[in-house]
Amino acid sequence: MDQGLTVATSATAELEELRGEDARPWGRAARAPELKQMELEAGSDPGLDSLRLYLRSIGRVPLLTAVEEIALAKQIERGNMAAKQHMVEANLRLVVSIAKGYVGRGLTFLDLIQEGSLGLIRAVEKFDYRRGYKFSTYATWWIRQAVSRALADKARTIRIPVHMVERLNKLISAERALIQQLGREPTAAELAAELECSVPEVREVLRMAQQPVSLEKPMGEDEGSALGDLVEDVSAESPFEIASAALRRERIARVLQSLPAREREVIELRYGIVGGRARTLEEVGQAFNITRERVRQIENRTLKKLQSLPDAQQLREAS
Repeated sequence: MDQGLTVATSATAELEELRGEDARPWGRAARAPELKQMELEAGSDPGLDSLRLYLRSIGRVPLLTAVEEIALAKQIERGNMAAKQHMVEANLRLVVSIAKGYVGRGLTFLDLIQEGSLGLIRAVEKFDYRRGYKFSTYATWWIRQAVSRALADKARTIRIPVHMVERLNKLISAERALIQQLGREPTAAELAAELECSVPEVREVLRMAQQPVSLEKPMGEDEGSALGDLVEDVSAESPFEIASAALRRERIARVLQSLPAREREVIELRYGIVGGRARTLEEVGQAFNITRERVRQIENRTLKKLQSLPDAQQLREAS
């Protein structure tokens, strides 16, 4: 297995110790169908041996239940490194699943898995089980962010042509000489006169010389914080918003389970709980072969019934 894939290799002794601390059964290993399919796609190509071995390795690690995730999270909070490693290993399937969607965008599948694994580790470190949401919901955001950032960094790489490098070296020498002579930074016009070229040419060389600041650059003395952590992605929801929405949907689903089948299905369609899009009275009526007015009656009657239940207000908030 490539060294780049050893993000979370098994530590049998430590995991046995972890199981001793918390007597819960950790479930049975389940080979995810998606992993098996990827392994078959790798075929007998020698170049894909590392990928095939990696998929087989993570497929042996048991999946975690919600109860087990909380148990591990509590131990991670107490500084248990074996628990942290176990949480990472048990969720590597999620990394592979997400990374597969980014294939063909500039990084190899193995590189995507590696970057996604780093995001998974950050998610494990920052996960707060007290919020009540599933770890996979929270981790998905961090994994996608890590992979997207790696792809963006690759796209920002500046490749300066050889002839431009020579001009850049001359410009740097001229700039240093003028600083000594003038006692200040020279202007583009002064550099152009010194180099016997036009001002636009000087500006072009200066533009090529500008280096991007890596979002992975550590901030201050805290090696765990990077510059990118401080840059807000206004186009994306925060992990808290995503997880909160998921938790709200779960609560609503529990409330709706108390309803008769038809009433539950009408509400699910009207409020977009199923499919993610709220349906009109006409669309719901067509689905059940009833009139729009009948759908309205069922909806109103069901909402009144829900008002007497503890979490009924959650339904209004989700609409």
